[in-house]
Amino acid sequence: MDIKKRAAAGTMESSDAYVEIEPASQGVSLELESVVLNQFGEQIRQTVLSVLAQEGVENAKVRIIDRGALECVIRARVEAAVCRGREEA
Repeated sequence: MDIKKRAAAGTMESSDAYVEIEPASQGVSLELESVVLNQFGEQIRQTVLSVLAQEGVENAKVRIIDRGALECVIRARVEAAVCRGREEA
């Protein structure tokens, strides 16, 4: 099930992440901005792609602004954005 509309979840506060998702025509594109990009950028990317795969999202444009969020927070924000983008919430 693909994303139907632009949606967001999270905040720009410290230890949180702001996630935007919108429809895309082909594949997943991921734009990541993070205060810990050099240390944890690849782990954050893998977490996001894992959540998208679990949710069955194959086509989407995702933008994340991370302010040092834990993995569980990133997962929750991506899940919430996906639900909102599918118009489930």
